[in-house]
Amino acid sequence: MTAAERIVGNVDTWIFDLDNTLYSPRFGLFDQVSERMTLFVAEFLGLERDRARVLQKKYFVEHGTTLNGLMEIHDCDPAEYLAFVHDIDWSPIPENPDLARTLAGLPGRKLIFTNGDVPHARRAIERLGIAGCFEAVFDIVASGYIPKPDPVVYRTFIDRHAVDPRRAIYFEDIARNLKPAKDLGMTTVLVGDRTDTVDDYVDHLTEDLTGWLAALVPPTPAARGVPDGA
Repeated sequence: MTAAERIVGNVDTWIFDLDNTLYSPRFGLFDQVSERMTLFVAEFLGLERDRARVLQKKYFVEHGTTLNGLMEIHDCDPAEYLAFVHDIDWSPIPENPDLARTLAGLPGRKLIFTNGDVPHARRAIERLGIAGCFEAVFDIVASGYIPKPDPVVYRTFIDRHAVDPRRAIYFEDIARNLKPAKDLGMTTVLVGDRTDTVDDYVDHLTEDLTGWLAALVPPTPAARGVPDGA
């Protein structure tokens, strides 16, 4: 049995982070989101941009997300914040028919597990042309605004969607977010350009998500040179 056959045979749930995982960071969408976060902090608290940027990063480090810091210290409305920071230009994301075909060819359920919100995820996967591939999106609202990599969120996620972690594989661009998944028994894949050493909770590395997944999909009869109906 090949490594690909072992993965496909053992997995019934395919779990994907969204930003910089299902689409490349080279499109700069998350850079736009980060700028919108700074602008929100500046307008919400009446600060100059530079001071707002410092506070944005401080809240991220101390509270897990900028949003949590704003909620806990300034009683910020999370719906208002999420709508504002995700009001971005989506045109840089091109449709990805190769990814759509590959996802459709994978046996089992596909879920999105993101620190963003559902509207943001829906817009992204619609742009990519892969919206029909996913059963559900588990977002920051579903987690009670507790972000990854808090282990509580992973347990909430697997309970909500009846995931057997021993039969799940999780794709993520931030290595530390893979550790709780690995601790639960998931197979883990780090997506992105990585030349540094990664920890043992990362099972696989890839710079090409579509190509890595495509290697797991059995070829169609046409691809094997077999006439349709043979």
